[in-house]
Amino acid sequence: MAEKNFQQELDDLRNGKIDQFVITPEDFQAFQRVYHAYPYRTQIEGKANIGGKIVYHLRQD
Repeated sequence: MAEKNFQQELDDLRNGKIDQFVITPEDFQAFQRVYHAYPYRTQIEGKANIGGKIVYHLRQD
């Protein structure tokens, strides 16, 4: 199975190509490494749901 391109998902979210994306518990560790290095991470927030899935979306200030 190919690893997801988390950098591309973050960029697509920030550029308005997508409204949100979901990270599963299985992908969380790999995603966190990319997320913490992402220069615009303060513009993106996640909401945890039951079952460990996190939905990330662009912050609405």
